[in-house]
Amino acid sequence: MTTQPRRLRLTADEFIAWAADQPHGRYELAGGEVVAMAPERAGHARTKYAAAKALEAAILARGLPCEAMIDGMAVRIDDLTVYEPDALVRCGPRTPDDAMQITDPVVVVEVVSPSSRALDSGAKLSDYFRLPSVRHYLVINIDARAVTHHRSDGTGDIATRILRDGTLSLEPPGMTLAVADFFAGL
Repeated sequence: MTTQPRRLRLTADEFIAWAADQPHGRYELAGGEVVAMAPERAGHARTKYAAAKALEAAILARGLPCEAMIDGMAVRIDDLTVYEPDALVRCGPRTPDDAMQITDPVVVVEVVSPSSRALDSGAKLSDYFRLPSVRHYLVINIDARAVTHHRSDGTGDIATRILRDGTLSLEPPGMTLAVADFFAGL
């Protein structure tokens, strides 16, 4: 008889402390349940790096008081849900070096992978916009060379556009990026 592994259930605070002590792997917390993230393919890693670089270049070009970060930062949705987006932008004073969480992202980016497609377009779309600071959720599809831009107007309405070329305007915080920059070097 095969037994199922015990599922680890934690609160957001417990999860962040637990995840910080894990020597290997990356994890998220969904509804109190710890979810191991699958190892990444090289194309996924290159795309999230290109996205973070494009966001950083746009910030610098406009002299905005913001910072772009690549994965590794926890974004707490509620007491039972913590995600680790592939990239994000937050504005305001510089994040302390010892911080493990970003509480006020303005832009959140996920790169679609085979194991995350449904989650990125479903639960995460709904969850990220539960945070009042999130104004833009970008889902990057490597295979289609497309960026799906979900934009909140701050009143609860969300507009969605799919871009394969041209420019992407992120207002706030006041950035414009070429869609091609998300795929630079691929």
